[in-house]
Amino acid sequence: PEVINGRTHKATVVDLSPWVEYEFRVVASNSVGIGEPSRPSPLLKTKAAVPVVAPTSVSGGGGSRSELVIMWEPVPEELQNGEGFGYIVMFRPLGSTTWTKAAVASVDASKYVYRNESITPLSPFEVKVGVYNNEGEGTLTSISIVYSGEDEPQIAPAGTAALSVSAAEVEVSWQPIAWNRHTGRVLGYEVR
Repeated sequence: PEVINGRTHKATVVDLSPWVEYEFRVVASNSVGIGEPSRPSPLLKTKAAVPVVAPTSVSGGGGSRSELVIMWEPVPEELQNGEGFGYIVMFRPLGSTTWTKAAVASVDASKYVYRNESITPLSPFEVKVGVYNNEGEGTLTSISIVYSGEDEPQIAPAGTAALSVSAAEVEVSWQPIAWNRHTGRVLGYEVR
């Protein structure tokens, strides 16, 4: 910290974080050196302010049919800047001009699930996540693309064939289902 003139008996401390408790000490110095610090002042909490740090790592996807799952890394307590902290989630189908907005009033929240039967499986959505507290709305993230949940595959594998290998084994083969917007990622097959 800056050295203050010996005839001055008060100073203004700047660049503190909002809504954080601080304690202060004062030390005297001269040409010989620095003396012992004073006793700590009583704890003092700075005033609240609108949050300025947005969540990080906005992502999502997965979930069930007709769901849009949005996830983020929560904002640490020391950056929430006041009481009544929560998250603002904004999303819209890719190419749309109208945003849907939802408030998540939990400090620890890291996920929001939007359910609507009209959501097409694997549809891309533009997503932004922001923050708010009792002082107002803060910063929003830049846009991320998140896909809605998948539906179960609607197409059966074709070209199923079986070949007897031994008295106790049969080899079954089939043509894989190609990825498309309606089938999604095929994670596995079940042989019955």
